[in-house]
Formats: sequence, structure tokens, C-alpha cells
Amino acid sequence: MTVMTATTHPLRLRNFRLLFVSRTMSTLSDALVPTALSLAIVHVTGSATMLAVVLGCALGTRLVLLPVAGAVADRFDTRKVALVADLTRMVTQAVVAVELLGDDPSVVVIAVAQAVAGAASAVGLSNLSPLVTKSVPASGGQRIKANSLMGVAKSVSLLAGPALAGALIFAVGFGWVFVADATAFGVSATLMLLIRLEEGADETNGSTAGPGARRSIRADLSEGFKEVRARDWYWTSLIAHAVWNFVANVLLTLGPLIAVKRLGGEGSWVAVTQAGGVGLLLGSLVSGWARPKRPVLVGNIALATYALPLTLFAVGAPVPLLVAGYGIALAALGFLNPTWDTAVQAVIPQSTLARVSSYDWLVSLAAQPLGVILAPVALSLWGERVPFAAAAVLVAVVCVGTAAVPGVRRLRLDYAALAQPAPTAEPAPQPAPRPEAEAAPEAEAETGAETVRSGGKGAGATA
Repeated sequence: MTVMTATTHPLRLRNFRLLFVSRTMSTLSDALVPTALSLAIVHVTGSATMLAVVLGCALGTRLVLLPVAGAVADRFDTRKVALVADLTRMVTQAVVAVELLGDDPSVVVIAVAQAVAGAASAVGLSNLSPLVTKSVPASGGQRIKANSLMGVAKSVSLLAGPALAGALIFAVGFGWVFVADATAFGVSATLMLLIRLEEGADETNGSTAGPGARRSIRADLSEGFKEVRARDWYWTSLIAHAVWNFVANVLLTLGPLIAVKRLGGEGSWVAVTQAGGVGLLLGSLVSGWARPKRPVLVGNIALATYALPLTLFAVGAPVPLLVAGYGIALAALGFLNPTWDTAVQAVIPQSTLARVSSYDWLVSLAAQPLGVILAPVALSLWGERVPFAAAAVLVAVVCVGTAAVPGVRRLRLDYAALAQPAPTAEPAPQPAPRPEAEAAPEAEAETGAETVRSGGKGAGATA
């Protein structure tokens, strides 16, 4: 067994290596589905309504079941929960493959399969952060690298998934895409079987309630919500992240229309989105070595850069500037996600981490359809420029505005301390903040600013 030290790279740990490859396969499989499923349904039915129904089944169940999925992930063995989620998605995509390879595919069967897959996806989203903390257990200091690697894998999957789906459809047809998708989930599940997480590997952050606690799901959901509500830095950041997702979908809805009408056609929009994919990847890479002392504050302010491409669209900037602006904005997102995950994993008790993560995903994902729905309405009422300009002001004000929240400013990560092995006993509570702490920031560690150390449980951070 590899002993974790301050210089150990996460990929030298067997459990994390297996987890990384498993989650990469799972993420890539998820990235294949939207493109392949959309084209398959259009090919089979030729109906936009049926396409909306099928996609809605997958997205709807994932959104509705996220809180429950978080409670399930906290209640039972983390590895087994991930294994069941992967096996479920393997079966559902195999069902879709069988339907599409047959002579008369049933859209109802495909829709039901995608609804079940959406529920399993909700479990997978909620369960990822606990898996990382258990696979990199001895040190929070290396988790920023682990989270960065996860971010890189996600970025590459989002870039490669649609292109790979298109290539497979062209080469072998729709049904075989889902055969490949089911196979990838099967490989991911097999790797999860090989992971061996020791009992107590997740005993960080002062957790008091372990998996399998005998209480109702409702009580579990309530406890997770209390963890969110008790930390001003967390719930205010979720609002900022929801606003980011809202305005991002305003741009993703109106951007293609503007590109086709006055920016030279579809190729200009493709260039913008590809720049975003590259930016997302670069931001994830940068997060692996960046060590912001105030990670939530820095990450939220970085998200405000999404105002840049929105402003450029509002003023009718040329395509090269739009490409650069969108790349910068998505690089900020790539940087935020691993940085945010590391802060959350260092502060939130392990026993509620999946539930807290599920609320995070719920708020973020719920905001996305609002942007898609309201953007065309705003366009019809006020024209092209107003929706972009209003969205730019909104995201800048809300994301930068989190700096006014005391918890956002005070939450700090002590990376040197996090690199040390976790203590066996819960650390003594820190003294309460004094009013003069903000007047003397250089003395915050002495005056109650929340500094996260190895195994520390704070009182207090995805777009």
C-alpha cells in the first residue's frame, strides 16, 4: 500500500488511479449520450416533440432525484453505490442499443431507459466527491491535484464526446454507439470493483455519523440542508453559481442565432465553443498547481469573467474577440471547479458530503433551463443586445458580490498544514471571529478567520 506524503502524486495511489480511469470512462460515456441520443431520436421519429420528451426524461429524473441520490450515497458504502450506478447505466444503454439495432425501435422503451439512467446519473454526480476524499484520504493537500485531474478528464470528455459520437454514428450506426457506451460503463464498473477503500479512510472533517445510519431519508435530507444553510460561504456561492449557469444558457441559446445571422455562419459559433472547450481544459490544468489562500473568494471572482463574452456579444464584437473572451470565461470555470471541490472536501463533514454535493448540483442544474426558456422571450421583447448586456451585469454583480459575505472572505486553506497526515482526534475548536479580524487581515489566523487545516471541520464552498 502506498503511503501518502506531501509530495505523493495522487496517480501513484492505486485507489485513485482506478477511480480516475473509472470516472473518466463514465464521464466520456455520459458525454457520448446527448449527441447520439438526439440524432437517433430525430432519425427514428423526425419529431422535435419526441426528442424533447426523451431528453426531458433523462434530465428530469436526474434533477428531481439529486437530493435523494445524495442521501443514498451518504447512507451506503460509497464504492458500492458508484458500482450500482455504473451497472444501471450499462444496462439502460444496452437496452437503448437493442432497440436501435432492431427493426422497429420503441421510443417509449428508450425514454424509460433514459429516465432510469438519469436517476443513476444523479447518484454518480452526488457520489464523486466522497469517492475522491476516500481515495486520497491521508492528505487534503494533494486533493487539489486529484480534483484538477478529474476536471481535466471531464474537460477532455466534453471536448471529445460529441465528436466521437458523430464518428461512431457515421462508421457503424446509432445502435453501436450505445453498445460502446454500455461497454464503457461496464469497464467503469469493473474498475470500481477493484478499488479497496479501507474502513476509516474517510474519517476526516470530524464526521460523527457513518454510512448506514438508521434514520429516514427525510431526516438525512434535512441534515444535508442544515449543513448547507449553516455556511454562508456555501449557500451564497451556490446562488452565484446558479446565476452563472443561468446566464451561460442565455449565451448558449442566443449565441448560435447571432452567429448565423451576423457573424458569418455556423463556423463562427463552432470556433467560439471550441475555444471554450480549450479554455475549460487549461483552467483545469492551472487549478492543479494554483494554491489560492481564499479559494472560494478567488473562484467566485474568476467566474465573473463570463461577463466578458456576454458584453462582447452585446456590442457586436468581431469573431476573434468573441473566441478569446469565451475561452477566458471557460478557463475561469475550469479553474473554479477543482478549487471549489477541494475547499468543500476540506470543510464539509464526510458523513454529509454527498448530500451537500447533491444540493450543489441541484441548484446549478435547475438554473440552466431558466436561461434556455427566458432567453428567447427577452430576445423577442428587447432585441439582441439587451439580453446579453443584462446577463453580463447580473453575473458580474452577483459573482463579485459574494466578496461581501464574511464567510467567503474568511474561508482560507492552509495548504502546508493540509499536506500533513490527518489527526486521529478532532482538532480543538477555533475561537469565534472578533470584529477586529476584518480590520487586521494579516492577523486573521489568530482572530477566528476560518482556516482549514488537515482534518479540520470548519463552521462555515460548482458552477
